[in-house]
Order: sequence, then C-alpha cells, then structure tokens
Amino acid sequence: MLTELDRDIQRINTQLTGAGQMFETKQVERRGVEMPAFVNAPPSIAHYFAHFVQQHKDTVFIVDGDQRLTFGEMYAAAASVAHGLATRHGMKRGDRVGIAARNSANWIAAYMGVLMGGGCASLLNGWWTGEELAFGIDLCECSIVLADRQRAERLAGVAHGAKVVVFDHDGPPAVGLEPIWAEGDTAMRMLGELGPDDLATILYTSGSTGSPKGAYSDHLGKVSAVMNYIAQTATIVQLFTEKGEMPSVQPSALVNVPLFHVTGEVPVFLQSFAMGRKLVLMPKWNATEALRLLEKEQITYFVGVPLMSFELATHPDRDKYDLSACKTFAGGGAPRPPEHVTKIKEAFSEGFPVLGYGLTETNGVGCGNMNENYLAKPGSTGTASKPLVDLAILDDAGQPVPQGQVGEVCMRSACNFLGYWRNEEATEAAYTSDAYFRTGDLGYVDEDEYLFIVDRKKDIIIRGGENIACIEVEQEIYAHPNIAECSVFGLPDERFGEVPAAVYRSKDGRDVDPEDLTEFLAERLAKFKIPQHLWQVNEALPRLGTEKIDKRALRTRYTEEMEAA
Repeated sequence: MLTELDRDIQRINTQLTGAGQMFETKQVERRGVEMPAFVNAPPSIAHYFAHFVQQHKDTVFIVDGDQRLTFGEMYAAAASVAHGLATRHGMKRGDRVGIAARNSANWIAAYMGVLMGGGCASLLNGWWTGEELAFGIDLCECSIVLADRQRAERLAGVAHGAKVVVFDHDGPPAVGLEPIWAEGDTAMRMLGELGPDDLATILYTSGSTGSPKGAYSDHLGKVSAVMNYIAQTATIVQLFTEKGEMPSVQPSALVNVPLFHVTGEVPVFLQSFAMGRKLVLMPKWNATEALRLLEKEQITYFVGVPLMSFELATHPDRDKYDLSACKTFAGGGAPRPPEHVTKIKEAFSEGFPVLGYGLTETNGVGCGNMNENYLAKPGSTGTASKPLVDLAILDDAGQPVPQGQVGEVCMRSACNFLGYWRNEEATEAAYTSDAYFRTGDLGYVDEDEYLFIVDRKKDIIIRGGENIACIEVEQEIYAHPNIAECSVFGLPDERFGEVPAAVYRSKDGRDVDPEDLTEFLAERLAKFKIPQHLWQVNEALPRLGTEKIDKRALRTRYTEEMEAA
C-alpha cells in the first residue's frame, strides 16, 4: 500500500517534469529505442561544472584534512590541470586518462581537469595490485595515468602502455598537482567543442566472466544520471519546504566511499555541484572519527556501505555527539539487513535510513527507498528513480514476467553506459534487443512497484560494495601448481555483507596449507579479493549433472558450518 510520502513524491515529480519546468523531458534515441532525457541538461559534464560553480563559487566544497577549498577554487585548480594535461602531456579530446589514487581534493581536481580538457576519465580501482592496474590501463588504452605515489610504486616495473605522471595529495592543488599544472585557456575553449556524444568516463566492473571490463559512457549518459539524482533531490527539497522542515545549515556529506566507484562519483561527488554541497573526505573508515566529523562539520548526509550506518547507530559513544544535523543515513553497494533499518531510525530520531540500488553500467541510477517508505518496506530496494528509469523484470528471453514473479532485474534509461570498451560480445550480451540492461540480479516487483532483490544470476560476490568475480579468484587459485580443484563463493558477513570463501583440494601427494595459499594469492590479487575463509578437503568437490562443481551446495554447507561455530 502506497504511503503518504509516495503520493507526495509522485505529485511533486509530476510538477517538476511538466512542460517548461526545470526537469522537463524530451525523447532521445539510445540503442535504437526512444527514451526520455532532460530538455535543460547541460551538453557535457564540463558545462555542468561551469554552470553550477558560478552559482556556488564562494561556498566551501571540499574539506580534506586541514584543507578547505571552495567550488571556485576547485574549478580554478581543475582548469589549470586541464591546460597542463593538454600542453605538457599532449592530452587530446577523447584520450583515455587513467586516475589511480585514493580519495583527496587533488583526485577531484584531476578528475575535473581531465573532463574539462576534453579527455575521458578512466577510474582505476585504487585497491588493485600493480598487475591489475596495468591490465586496466591497457584494456582501455590509457595514454596517460595520473597516480599517487602508492599506486605509482605498485606500477613500477610492471609493463603497460601509458605514461605515468605522479602527483601528491598533500598541500594545495598547485603544489600537489604541479606535474600536470599550467595556466591557460584549454578548459574555456573546450566548452565550445564538447557535446553530449563525446566520451566522458570509463569505470571498471568485475562481472561473472572474470577480468574487469571497462564500462564507457558519453556525456549524455553521465549528465542524465547526475540530473536524474538532482531531480529526486529537488523533489525532496520541495516536500521539506512545503512542510517547513528544510535544514538551515549548508548541505554536506561525509564521504566514506571511494570516488573511483560509481556511488562516490555520481550521486555523491557530481551531484554536489548542483546542490552546493560540502564534501568532507575521510581517508579511512573509523566510526569514532566519523561521529566527531558529523558533529564538527554539521554533516547533513552520511553515505557508506550499509554496515557503516549501523556501526554509528550502535556505537557506545554515540550519545556524546550532537548528530541532529544529519537527516539521512544512506547505504549502497550491498544489502542492508531489514532489522538494521529500524535500529538506525531508533538511534537517530531526527534522521532516516535510505537505500540506493544502481550499478556501474547504469551510472549509479536505478531504484531508491527512503524515510517512511523504507521503514514500511525494509526488505525492498525501492521504486524506479524517476523520471528517467524504466524498470522491468524479464525472463531469459527478454520478455516481462507477471507482477510478483521473480525474473532478472533490467533497466532502460539514457543514463546507461554505451558499452564495454573493445568488447562488443559482452556489450551485446548485457542488453536486450529493446535496450534494457541486464543487471544479473534476480528480483520481483510488488503491487506498489517496489523492487525486491532475492538472488544473483551472475557468479559474483559483493564485499562491502566491491564486486568480486568468483571465476577470477578461482583462476588464480588454479594457478598454484599443487591445486587440483576449487570453488569460490560468498559467505554472509556482518561487516561487509558477504566475503569471499574457497574450498579446494590439492593434487594427489601434495599439500597446500591455507596460509601458504593466502600468501600465494597476495602476489596475484587485490587484498579484498583474497578468500577470507579457506578450507582444504581430501575428497572430490560435489558435482552437478553437468559436471560443474555444485557451488550452491558448498555455499549452503559452509554457511551452516559458520553459523553453527
């Protein structure tokens, strides 16, 4: 049954998307299908930056340790990066420029500078090993890689085809970004050249097939995704204004998610320009430090993997801090146990838990469940994000299933990525003939159009928002000369949602201790991909009639063993 909040959101959304309104839509063609896009959207992310920075140029934008930078200061720094990349390093329109670094003000300036200079920001996973970084660089044919010292050291001695330029996180942007800094007009000139069809970003995704793929988007897709989030925010702002509940402090967010992931990039970072929102960066998660910053910076929006909100809600020192400014405790990248929803609301009486569902390939746009609606349906990831997202539950043939029945969750919108870089086969497999992206998640929609995710079709593990392809980990285990067979799967984990686990059998007459196998994998995989639980068995692993290893049976058996322990 629809809540009053549902009806209010529908009413205001209809107003804001009407003819002549800010979020009026028009039809555009994507993958041969007509779908809505915004009439008043900027032609590129570079134009988006220029427009909204002008509105908020003297407002604090980034808090990074002791450094505080306004929107205007960040834009000026990014303009110098754009000119430096073009004149000192030869970046041309459409060139892929990798960014391999942790969150910082200078990461943000580098990202903005690449796009403002006409390049394509390729967001390399900062947790990857040197070999994994090199794979991502070559996969998307990056000509330049902007790396902090830690990632540059990982790349040292590893073969790849890009020029690595090292920058620092410390100090003002002019100092930390000196190797890519130059005063000039490249960013201004590119405003006259860049358009919706230009290449904007590549984000890396690990699907069930193993090696990462580069999901590339044009500026139309990226701008559409950001504007769709802004439309939702504008709806809530109008609702709060009608009720006289608008906060009096500047919108602000405590950032605990990596900016190289789509959640950090689109709804958190990029959306903040339109909102005039302050971003307070936390280099490493610590619940006590988060409580301190929430109070000190008067944070209005908290975002992280779902367990982070729960850790704040159950922290023994929570009552020592004034968190009344924070109205939203958002989670994404992993399921949130339904019982956590009520506990978070009880702990933060003036705020609400919120859950988002989107993918790298959808540029973070998908569904959302918030406030009273989330309390009413804590097991749901919410309704399709209006006005752009068309949500469908389809069977293997791409046909809709009856309401309430389980099928594959599919989404169609102008926000969706264009394809996987140099991988047409994977791109075609990802889309239905009528332009729905297949998420690989299984779910159903109830009578109120709320989505419930029940399982995954793809063989992946989601550890704290990080996708891990089981086959990739299995391939590295099989690389050990003494392994006969193995199976990798996810096990429930209170902190990360699930963690990778593996069962393996050594070759006859050989023995591989779990500690030795972990040490072997540490040289080949990023730390978050290494199985947290390893079991060595003497008998052959169970098989299905197809002779494939029965992963479901193994997962069930070891889940029960873990729960019984």
